[in-house]
This record gives sequence, structure tokens and C-alpha cells, in this order.
Amino acid sequence: MASISTSENRIREEICVNGQSLYARRYTVGTAGNISARLEDGWLITPTDACLGRLDPNDIAKVDLQGNHISGSRPSKTLALHRRIYENNPDAHGVVHTHSTHLVALTLAGVWNTNDVLPPVTPYYVMKVGHVPLIPYRRPGDPAVAEEVAALASKVRAVLLERLGPVVWDKSVSQASYALEELEETAALYLSAMPRPEPLAESAVEELRTTFGARW
Repeated sequence: MASISTSENRIREEICVNGQSLYARRYTVGTAGNISARLEDGWLITPTDACLGRLDPNDIAKVDLQGNHISGSRPSKTLALHRRIYENNPDAHGVVHTHSTHLVALTLAGVWNTNDVLPPVTPYYVMKVGHVPLIPYRRPGDPAVAEEVAALASKVRAVLLERLGPVVWDKSVSQASYALEELEETAALYLSAMPRPEPLAESAVEELRTTFGARW
């Protein structure tokens, strides 16, 4: 493989560390899910049909700014989705997609509403995740999904694909992974509580906005 910069090597390692962490805790299974990162000269993305728990930094695919595959294994079929997020949100430097159990189950059981798949039930969900809209089901890799998500990329930091799972973006791969974990854990809490928990009061949400700059 051609010589690569120290910063790119660090990002490759970050992708592998986060992939292994998500896989070890069953946020993703088998070869489901993908992770990408923005570079100055293109993007890194996990290979197609790769197991996130067993990534090799040298196998991670690199594509240039025109989307041409220039090194590593063949890029994930969701590359177009990741690129459209980056193109529409200059602050996004990492994107993580998993098929997390409780979030997929939430789309089967019924989300809170299509603009907010979960109510604001905990302060950290409000602060760390914010609004998460539902994207109606289409086959994996359908270009229409990329366009729908692109339209939302600057307004939210996550979407939930019906029957497929969350896509989360943030300032780094690690930050996106942390937000995804908070989202999945909130879904687990919501689905396990009977009766379903009530949202935080609007006064409590407003306090989180004013004190912590929460995006809700």
C-alpha cells in the first residue's frame, strides 16, 4: 500500500477501535454495518461485507474526492450515502451505520413519530443525540435513501432507517459512535419500560437547551 500520512493512519486506527468496540457489545453483528471518515483528499470507508469487529487498518477502502476507489478493499455499497452526508454537512468527519437490535426493533414495533423516533426521555439523549427522523424502508444501497438523508444532514446528527438501523454522523468517528451508543441505549430503555415512559417536560428540555446548548 502507498505511503500514508500519520493523520490518516490515526483515523484508520480509530475506525478499527470503534468497530471492534461496537461489535464486542453487539451493536452490530456479522458483516452488518459500516464506518467512514472524512480526509482532506477523500474518504475512508470500511470494505463491503467486512466485520466491524475484525477490521484491518490497511484493508479500509480509500476513495478520492470524485469517489474513485484508490486503495484498500472494495468500499461498502453505502458509500454514496456517506458521501452525501459529508457533502451536505461540513462539520461531519465521521459516519457510523449499524443494525443495532433495539433500534431495528423500534422500527418494527412502531416509532414515537416519524420526525422523532424516540421521545426526549433522558437528558443525555436530548444533549448527545437530539432529533432522529425515520427514513422509510428501501432496499440497502438504494440511492433514494442517500438523497433523503442528504436533505437532513445539516439539520440533525442521526437518522433511523426502517428495518435497517441508525446512521449517525459527528465531528469524528468516535463522537459518532458515542452518539450511536446513546441512541441505541435509549431505544432499549424505551422498549423495556411498561407503560412507555413519558417525555421530559418542556421546561426540562428548555433548561438543557439553555444550559448545555442541546439541539432539541
